[in-house]
Amino acid sequence: MLYETPRLEQVDHEVLEQVNAMRDQLRFAVQQVPMKWTLDLRKALTASAIAASNTIEGYRVDAKDVADLMDGEREVEASEENKAETLAYQQAMTYIQSLHDVADFRYNKELLNGLHWMLQGHHHPLKTAGQWRKTPIRITAPGDELATDYEGPDQELVPGLMGELVDWLNEGDLDQHVLIRAAMAHLNLVKIHPWSDGNGRMSRSLQTLLIARGGVLAPEFSSIEEWLGMPGNTWEYYKVLREVGGPLWSPRRDTLPWIKFNLLAYHQQAQRVQRRVDRSNDCWMQLTDAAESNGITERQVTALHEVAMTGRVRRSRYEKAEALNTQQATRDMQALTRAGLLTPVGQTKGRYYVAGPAFPEEVLATARRPHSITDPYAA
Repeated sequence: MLYETPRLEQVDHEVLEQVNAMRDQLRFAVQQVPMKWTLDLRKALTASAIAASNTIEGYRVDAKDVADLMDGEREVEASEENKAETLAYQQAMTYIQSLHDVADFRYNKELLNGLHWMLQGHHHPLKTAGQWRKTPIRITAPGDELATDYEGPDQELVPGLMGELVDWLNEGDLDQHVLIRAAMAHLNLVKIHPWSDGNGRMSRSLQTLLIARGGVLAPEFSSIEEWLGMPGNTWEYYKVLREVGGPLWSPRRDTLPWIKFNLLAYHQQAQRVQRRVDRSNDCWMQLTDAAESNGITERQVTALHEVAMTGRVRRSRYEKAEALNTQQATRDMQALTRAGLLTPVGQTKGRYYVAGPAFPEEVLATARRPHSITDPYAA
């Protein structure tokens, strides 16, 4: 028996309708902007999701460095351990994103174990990857290694429970909204805790996979991993998992608080992404308007836009974004530096560029434009 999908209250349906409306609006907005800009935004959102999800597990790499690692840059400010965790998560996330439109797709145990290997294979055999745990599992309370927060089901039960979960993923609650099913998949996987390590990231990844398969919007725009990685939200995440899951595997418990928590996450992350889309779009338009008067080529706008939105750009990332050779990209960086639009930081190896003294101030002001995030349950 799995944790069951609860009956939603009227307010939950209203929040879900608001999320649907924001997702529709966001899809329309994304369709109206240049494909090149959309790809940059999707990559930035993926980097933020990876950085946040790894942060929950104690691996800290700034989202800008994650984006650089995703592009093959290795000279970033992160330990080798954190780099390895980031690249492993990127591999799994890239595969998940690629599955969004597979026609004959089916969930199965092999898929889940394969994704787990992508995430945890670099720890094998010290921490077994890609196969169910063969020992009991005990989750300790944050800050107290001796206090038990949760004990997962006996290892003998794991194969059967995972078989039940796979069946549910393919056939269960298909009349429910995809975001609700995705949340329930997350809850059941993290409470079964089928692997010796990496269960949290796998559960969040599975939630993203269900969202991707829903097909309404690219998963980068719908994943709540970035939201979950925010310090206050991470605490609430652990709190609601304790409240709903109980101290032991107990699938008869009420799961509505978990759904409410996820609906809040979906809603507030949609707000955050929409604000980012708006700022990015406005920055792009302002830079395009300023290009002619400042002698900026159309492709150089890409480099300046990234500086506005993330604070820096690397030559290697610009080179890939514009499909240039190294010589062309270097010339562009040098031209923007001579014009005072960029300022280099660091030596040739690991160098990046930040806004120079001539960078349009109005663009930077737009990129830093504050916004407010509302709580739909408090309205």
